Amino acid sequence: MPKKSQYELEREANIAKNRALFEDLGLKDAVKGLGVASAKPQKSVAKPVQPKRVKREREEEVPRRQSRRLLTKVHGDLNETPEERKLREEEREKELIRLEEERLEAEEKARIAKRPRHDVLNFKTLAETDEPQELSKLSETMATVSQYEGPKRVGDPEAFNYGEEAKHQKAVKELRAQVEGLKVVARAKVTTNRIYCAAYHPEVTKDLIFFGDKHGQLGIWDARAPPDEGDEDNDIPPENREGGKYWRLQLHWPATSKSSISSIKFDPTDSHNLYTSSYDCTIRSLSFVSGTSTEIYSRNDGVLISSIDLPPTGQEMWISDGAGGVTHLDLRQDQSKARRYELSEAKIGSVSVNPVRPNFLLTASNSRYLKVWDARKLENIPVTLLGDSEELEDDSATQTLDFGGSIVNEHLDSKKGKGGFRGEWKHDKSASSAYWDPRGRQIVSTSYDDAIRIWDVDSAAFKGDNPFPDFKPFSRIRHNCQTGKWLTILRAQWSPNPDSYPHFTVGNMDHSLDIYSSKGDLITQLADRTRISAVQAVTCSHPSIVERAASGNASGRCILWAPESVGFNS
Repeated sequence: MPKKSQYELEREANIAKNRALFEDLGLKDAVKGLGVASAKPQKSVAKPVQPKRVKREREEEVPRRQSRRLLTKVHGDLNETPEERKLREEEREKELIRLEEERLEAEEKARIAKRPRHDVLNFKTLAETDEPQELSKLSETMATVSQYEGPKRVGDPEAFNYGEEAKHQKAVKELRAQVEGLKVVARAKVTTNRIYCAAYHPEVTKDLIFFGDKHGQLGIWDARAPPDEGDEDNDIPPENREGGKYWRLQLHWPATSKSSISSIKFDPTDSHNLYTSSYDCTIRSLSFVSGTSTEIYSRNDGVLISSIDLPPTGQEMWISDGAGGVTHLDLRQDQSKARRYELSEAKIGSVSVNPVRPNFLLTASNSRYLKVWDARKLENIPVTLLGDSEELEDDSATQTLDFGGSIVNEHLDSKKGKGGFRGEWKHDKSASSAYWDPRGRQIVSTSYDDAIRIWDVDSAAFKGDNPFPDFKPFSRIRHNCQTGKWLTILRAQWSPNPDSYPHFTVGNMDHSLDIYSSKGDLITQLADRTRISAVQAVTCSHPSIVERAASGNASGRCILWAPESVGFNS
């Protein structure tokens, strides 16, 4: 017979114990249900005596002391006269009215805090954040910038158009020698939230970079400004300190994701003026001279503004939106004179104005298409196609003229609209962005199909009204563009410097900043594994200095790339 385990022995002992207990109580049927041979009854162990709980008598509540002044105010004094009672009741009624007015005022302030701000705002108002900021330094920096008068240059379409491959390779080699040694010379958390866009000011004596974030905040970073006295921490190595000086202006309101700054552009003729577009459906102009921000355009239909661009004259603006439209705004006229054209059935993520031939527009949309348009033909669309002219006269004073897709297509198919549509290319997935280069002849696009493509349009193709012949990219670069939900979309950005060999920067999911030539050659990958551990999704370059680039990530931290000889905070 196999030996019983300890568990089985304990189980049988418990059953025997229970059997004896049931027999003592006279529960024989329960004993039979135990299913084990009867055992000798065991003596029951007496339970310990539990102390009796004494019910605690509830103490009588002693009436609390009350203020005689308050009692008199509410209920009145028993000895008060009718005149005194009337006066007391009037005072109490006034107090209730005051409290109600305060409540309504607080609710109104809360409502206002959730609405966009349409009035003129100064630096002091814009700088009202949870952290104190030294506005005097900002004013000094802006005053320095306002004195800058840089050259207003336009690219040459035939520049760097070498016929021999050897000349291209030589230019690429020279460019690589200039940028491959760029290092992290400054870094700082310039904005509170994720960086959405950036722009490099043309000032050559400073590295002044502007960043727009997810919550409508504009970060202004003087990246190589020396630290203030007393700010230096001797316990932290210079390369790990916050570099330069930065200020945060709440340019768009409310401070939520509904006000993300989607685009930043400097006025081409006045670098003291900055334009920003936002998901709050407004465009604002920030003047460094007056220190104020003014709204120049707004929408009330809730359609998000995705990007803006300006021709070299700086007198007009083109605006793309999330409903597949592109709006033309003449900055010399009231915004009610704006004209919107529906050019896609899906969101247009970017619009780019050709810097040399400003009547040619480039759009990239979620419909996968990159398209080129002649704006002169769009502006020729007769207003009569919109319907009753009397109604239009009444409406035009208060809203943008909106030409739907069917009206645009009808006009482009007509004799007057011939040449308005010049070419297109369909990506495998959504086209994130597309931009003209400074010479106005090359295009770079990024797409969710994990590719960067480059086009080269001959100058002769812009003449006449015929579509571009053989409009297809000559270079396709494999590049991971799967940023997902938490990263800003990667966009390849041309260097705006017309004097250097054409090249562009783009963020890399491997935490580097990549630089490519206009021929698709990888010039260099700027990285620093010891100091950078995030995707540099947003990039930009200095308009005049080749050896300068900047980038920003999803936490609001920004990087200045420059020669190591520049040093830290020098």
